[in-house]
Amino acid sequence: MTDRSNAEEPVVFVVDDDRAVREATKNLAESVGLRVQTFTTAQDFLNYKRPDAPACLVLDVRLPGLSGPDLQRELSKKGNAIPIIFVTGHGDIPMSVEAMKAGAVEFLTKPFRDQQLLDAIAHAIRCDRVALAERRELAELRKRYESLTPRERDVMALVAQGLLNKQVGAQLGMSEVTVKFHRARVMQKMEAGSLADLVRITERLRAHVATQD
Repeated sequence: MTDRSNAEEPVVFVVDDDRAVREATKNLAESVGLRVQTFTTAQDFLNYKRPDAPACLVLDVRLPGLSGPDLQRELSKKGNAIPIIFVTGHGDIPMSVEAMKAGAVEFLTKPFRDQQLLDAIAHAIRCDRVALAERRELAELRKRYESLTPRERDVMALVAQGLLNKQVGAQLGMSEVTVKFHRARVMQKMEAGSLADLVRITERLRAHVATQD
């Protein structure tokens, strides 16, 4: 059985082909009590199955094979989000702007102070805690929605639009009593305490579907 407290422990991933840099970054993060996992190449990190825990990625820009920005694009393409802190000795302003626009939380050019990196890691992990909570909430909402019958989904969509039971019945060709029955089942299965809750849930699910298109 997995220890939940350990699973929730933040993880710092380091991808750098320079062994000395990997070890220095690992030692620095571990000095403040963080778990660290290191990788030599971007492909190694892509192949790794990440634990479901708050995390961030300290990523070198120049790497053999896939570069740091290449890895950032691959993760984005796969919907495999993680806060990224780029570190480089060869950065320039256009490169850093592009990385930040693509969602990086920080772009540090060597030499930088240890505290700068630690502050960036702390910020990135705080961001990922929030994102992880949102992902889990959304996964739970999707699970509840998938438990609805097709008819219940139809009723949910119309009720969330603000239609009265009589109007829902007219659109779906059912009696008001039947609509009330389905509506009650929807509220129960979706664990919505009010119409406002149901509208909020519907909007969350709709927004998620829109981002997947």
